Amino acid sequence: MKHWITLTSALLMSGMAHAQQAQPTQQEYPTRPMRLVIPWPPGQATDLVGRVIAMKLTEIYGYQVVSDNRAGAGGQIGTDIVAKAAPDGYTVLAASSGPVTVAPLLQKTPYVSERDLAPVAIGGFAPYVLVTTPSFPAKDIKEFIAVVKSNPGKYNYASSGTGAAAHLAVEYFNNVAGIKATHVPYKGSIPALTDVISGQVAYMTETVSATMPFVRSGKLKAYGISTLKRSAQAPNVPTYAEAADMPGFEFAAWIGVMVSAGTPKPLVDKLTAAVDKVLQTQDARDKLASVGLDVNYHRADEMAAYLKKQSTQVADIIKKANIKIE
Repeated sequence: MKHWITLTSALLMSGMAHAQQAQPTQQEYPTRPMRLVIPWPPGQATDLVGRVIAMKLTEIYGYQVVSDNRAGAGGQIGTDIVAKAAPDGYTVLAASSGPVTVAPLLQKTPYVSERDLAPVAIGGFAPYVLVTTPSFPAKDIKEFIAVVKSNPGKYNYASSGTGAAAHLAVEYFNNVAGIKATHVPYKGSIPALTDVISGQVAYMTETVSATMPFVRSGKLKAYGISTLKRSAQAPNVPTYAEAADMPGFEFAAWIGVMVSAGTPKPLVDKLTAAVDKVLQTQDARDKLASVGLDVNYHRADEMAAYLKKQSTQVADIIKKANIKIE
């Protein structure tokens, strides 16, 4: 009997040792290649940022982090892949405000962001710039508000599409400023900006990357920017807060990293630290700047708090403007 107990104990110890070897500890993460799902086509801002993060994580970890474009449904297809992935830290999402924050508040999505996704880090924010044709009769944003406000319903504004983040940005501005104007939705920012340049539409708000080339060439006039601080990509454009007496006004798109909910916190912490290290590199910062993002790193807990705040803000904008996706 004693021999049987000893043999059984030895077999159990051997099995436990084998299991420990087969299942790497969280301290060893990662021990194999990873996948970074990009829910947008190549060339889009989230794609460019995601590829830089994947490349730099490959250098840090010594394991390949493969960029995997899974575009479609406004970013929902790729986002859902990560939401339903195993919570082991090996399937990572190049996340952005559209599919994570805005879409679930406007339509039924195959995932619930708060339930199915876990924050890792935000890398940067894309501010929105209020622009008009250069001939618009206002020298600054205060005069712009006065002109439009004194003519309710006379002026119209463009957006890249109903429910797009740029649409929400201008609706938020209109509400705070007390402006009443008519929405003209387009299929994308370029046709919308083209009609603002020609004067067919009075104004719009769009990202720094979309607007500033036209502002620098003199085709558009910039009145203000939607973040609390001036953008490094448009340092001469004042914030709404400073130029329009709108204290605390803040609205921006963001790009970051998320994983599936239930991923162990030690793994999330390791990934957060690695992304932080990536964003300390100059070439990563340069890439973010090239797509109009201001580097503003938010760790996992900070990202969670920000997403909760933004979700409340977006829900309020949608309700007040009665925005619906047909």
